Amino acid sequence: MARASHDQSTLQAALYGYEVQKQKIDEKIREVQAQLRGKTPTAAEKKTPKARVKRAMSPAARARIAAAQKKRWAEFHKRKAATQKAGA
Repeated sequence: MARASHDQSTLQAALYGYEVQKQKIDEKIREVQAQLRGKTPTAAEKKTPKARVKRAMSPAARARIAAAQKKRWAEFHKRKAATQKAGA
């Protein structure tokens, strides 16, 4: 048996989660029904998210990132060599 006292925010969060799941299930049902009728679902029925746009990076930004990465690797190798010398 469920507990009688529930936090209001917990119940609201559960309700929201169930509504999201219901929307997903309803969408899948529409897709299957459309396939049974021999149609492909329309764009309105699918509600597919838009593809992400790839952002361009300037050559200067690429150079800064490359320089920072080289600096990190140089520091890494410097520390690695120092620990090997100290351990040997």
